[in-house]
Amino acid sequence: MAEAYFPVGPGLGTEENFLSLDDILMSQEKLPGRAESALPRLAVLLGQSAGSAESIPEGSKLEIPLWLAKGLHDSKRRIISVELPKIYKEAWRTVFSADANVVDLHKMGPYYYGFGSQLLNFENPENPEIAQTDSVCSLQTFIARFRRIMDSSQNAYNEDTSALVARLDQLERALFQVGQKGLNDFQCWEKGQASQITASSLVQNYGKRKITDVDG
Repeated sequence: MAEAYFPVGPGLGTEENFLSLDDILMSQEKLPGRAESALPRLAVLLGQSAGSAESIPEGSKLEIPLWLAKGLHDSKRRIISVELPKIYKEAWRTVFSADANVVDLHKMGPYYYGFGSQLLNFENPENPEIAQTDSVCSLQTFIARFRRIMDSSQNAYNEDTSALVARLDQLERALFQVGQKGLNDFQCWEKGQASQITASSLVQNYGKRKITDVDG
């Protein structure tokens, strides 16, 4: 029976894949910011309407969805400025450096890694710090948490894993599911319940490229 929906992976870096449900949901996450000029007819959209007022005055503090912030941001015309969310600031980077595994990433931001990379689309006083250290911090956080995620996925066969994944962001949850599927497939093969072992799609695609190169 064909699946009704084939999952589409998120984009890479600062690019989004608008066919990806994860990226669509991530684009709804809000950024703290400030109106650098008056914003006509946006008060209702941003939940800041006061009576009949439809415009947001210059200098107003904002909570802007990522998709709208990217649309309004212009380095030449100062329309809005975007601030660094607290989880990406130095205080939290210190926590991650001490022990990344203690942080509930899903509670702080379910798309921590993807959303962090999107911050590089904006210019603000902390942008050099974001570019130089935040992406490195995210990578170090991911590496620190990766081993524990995969160890957990390999040692929770036929168990309730809800508590294990509750603190993971969406990318980490996807990795956990991959680990669980690999363990389940191996257990089925070991018990003789798998009909055959097939090469992974990565290996198959690599072999096709090698044949094409030879034919060329």
